Amino acid sequence: MKRRSFFKASAAAGTVLPLTLNGMGVKTFEDSPLLQSLGRRGTDGKVLVIINLSGGNDGLNTLIPIDQYSNLSKARNNILIPEDKVLPFWNKPAAGLHPKLSGMRDLYNNGMLSAIQAVGYPNPNYSHFRSTDIWMSGSDSNESWTTGWMGRYLDGKYTGYPKGYPTTAMPDPLAIQIGQMVSLAFMGPEVNMGMAITDPTTFYNLANGTTDPTSNTPAGNELAFLRLMAQQTNQYATVIQNAAAKGSNKSTKYPTGGRQPLADQLKIVAKLISGGLKTPVYMVSLGGFDTHSEQVDSADHTIGGHATLMQQLGDAIAAFQDDIKLLGLEDRVVGMTFSEFGRRVMSNASNGTDHGAAAPMFVFGKAVQNGVIGANPTIPSTVTVNDNLPMQYDFRQVYASVLTDWFELPAAEVKVAMGGKDFNTLPIFKSNKARVEDYIDLVSRIALNKIYPNPAVDKTQISYFTESGNVKLSVFDASGQLVRILKDEWHGHGTYVVDFDVVGLRSGNYYVQLAQGEKRITEVLLVQ
Repeated sequence: MKRRSFFKASAAAGTVLPLTLNGMGVKTFEDSPLLQSLGRRGTDGKVLVIINLSGGNDGLNTLIPIDQYSNLSKARNNILIPEDKVLPFWNKPAAGLHPKLSGMRDLYNNGMLSAIQAVGYPNPNYSHFRSTDIWMSGSDSNESWTTGWMGRYLDGKYTGYPKGYPTTAMPDPLAIQIGQMVSLAFMGPEVNMGMAITDPTTFYNLANGTTDPTSNTPAGNELAFLRLMAQQTNQYATVIQNAAAKGSNKSTKYPTGGRQPLADQLKIVAKLISGGLKTPVYMVSLGGFDTHSEQVDSADHTIGGHATLMQQLGDAIAAFQDDIKLLGLEDRVVGMTFSEFGRRVMSNASNGTDHGAAAPMFVFGKAVQNGVIGANPTIPSTVTVNDNLPMQYDFRQVYASVLTDWFELPAAEVKVAMGGKDFNTLPIFKSNKARVEDYIDLVSRIALNKIYPNPAVDKTQISYFTESGNVKLSVFDASGQLVRILKDEWHGHGTYVVDFDVVGLRSGNYYVQLAQGEKRITEVLLVQ
């Protein structure tokens, strides 16, 4: 292949350059106008750090609904955290965190953690790859998009990319991803909008301008030349090098001893931000959440594989937030966790959990509204292996909240980024006009009064109360699939009754969900 053809192909696939920090692969996304707008337009250098919990995190053992303990004990007695070991929130005694998440509990108690209940998407997919694609592309589950939500925005607004990039207006990389390949979120119709930098070299190679030693052969010499050429021609290598040299870490809370993959990544992020890098978006990851077996120690459910991950997550976030504060950056930086799906309500015989639907998300930092958004999941008294948690909030609502209330993008641009769809924001950030306290009070003003008969054989009646506004009454099956929308229309203040014919439905648990605006209430209906 000719050199020109090689570089053209590399640009389409995402240019790969050898660069790591502390032995971990680092990817930088090129100077994209969307990310440039995030880093500028009235945001004063705001930064978002995205933490990917890869594998599908067990939300019920992470954000634990204490008021559902009786039914949880029946559904997952071989993995459930003992009730007296759960870390309750100071103002939310009905909910608490895994005992290894003391760092995140402390952030909550200090007013810097927002927990969003049961985040997912309609009609969930249980494949790791497919569900991850849905999260990255922003598509519905019945759509397969080959472009990402940021890539589509970039292609529509900045035609001709990548010609002419990077620009001189912003010398720094606009997004850095540590430890993973370029995300589908940045894929445009023609080319990948990002460039990847990853190879098993070390941080000191970058700092000292050296490369890994290679064999004294024609192939080895060529490899050495390519490595050196890549470092020399990488327009961002120098600014990353300078930021790493200028930056520092001041927190003493970073865990030491043993493998600390997430803490090591977040430590690098804090150092680069403190070193003056203007990059507005970072992505880091923690793997291992596909806990089909040995999720807990059979003799002590507070330890085991999932507990180790919870410890790494909580300690890393707490240390990072402490570092950001000591570095004088806490007004500029927030973090967000996500996982491609949750786990089933019922545990399996291998002391683990299988692929599920919705799971909690967390947003942390000085700028967030402290609180728990949404109600505790309702756990049926009798659970089958198919039972899942129905989603309360669409993950794209969280994305829209970040773009609207943190990065201050106008509504039209947010809609483009969301694939032409509108998603209401949640009261995650202090800049949101709705307060969490007001939001919770509004939730108390809607109610599923009664479902009778329950269990149902032929039909049942659902009685509900609502304030004035549009109301959606939906029924989901145990796997989280939407079965029927019973109402989706404007209601006046008052109590309503609707009939639901269950003939033809399989026996089992179903979930009736009443939604008004961003308020959600869910009750269990048993069909016999």
